[in-house]
Amino acid sequence: MCGRYYADDTMVGEIEKVVHGIEQEIWTGRSGDIFPSCQAMVIFKSDSGITVGEMNWGFLQYRKPGLFINARAETAMERKMFRESVLHRRCIIPAKHFYEWDADKNKVTFFREDQPLLYMAGFYQCFAGENRFIILTTQANESVSPVHHRMPLILEESELEEWVYDDSFTEFALRKTPPALKRRQEYEQLRLFF
Repeated sequence: MCGRYYADDTMVGEIEKVVHGIEQEIWTGRSGDIFPSCQAMVIFKSDSGITVGEMNWGFLQYRKPGLFINARAETAMERKMFRESVLHRRCIIPAKHFYEWDADKNKVTFFREDQPLLYMAGFYQCFAGENRFIILTTQANESVSPVHHRMPLILEESELEEWVYDDSFTEFALRKTPPALKRRQEYEQLRLFF
C-alpha cells in the first residue's frame, strides 16, 4: 500500500527529461509529504501530448465518506469503478520516495539508489469537474516485503510513454515486478535478548 510519499520542486528538472516543455513554475517552492486528498504533480496524456499537471489524490467513495487512494494492479481491470480509467486514463505519479510503516509503527522510507525519482503507475478520473488520481499497488518485492506486503507499481523511465499511450503495454505492466528499492529507517528497535 502507498499512503504517503514525498515530492519537491527539484523533481521538475528530472521530469523535464521525459516531458519536454513543462513550466518550471508548476511545483516551484512546494516541497513535502503528499497525503491522500492533497494536490500533487502528475504526468498524463493530453490533447497536446504527454504533459504535467496537478490532481488531487484519491477517488471519492459514493456510499460513505473517505477516499480510495490505491488500487490493486492484479484486480483493477476487474473492478467496475477502475476499469475504464485503467484502460483510458493512465497516469504517472513522480516521487522522491514513499513511506511504509513496519510492525512496530516505525516509518520506513523507500527510494531508488540508481535513479533520482520513482515513477509510480496510476490512473485518474474526473469527479465533479476535478481530476483525481489513484496509485496502483502490487505484491511487494524482496526489498519491501520485510516491511509491508504491498508496494506501488514502479515504472522504469523507459516505460513512461508506453504506460500513458500503449494500451497493449498495460496488461504487461500490471503484472510486472517492480525494481529493487533501498530503504532507510530513522529508528529501529534493537533486540536485547535472543
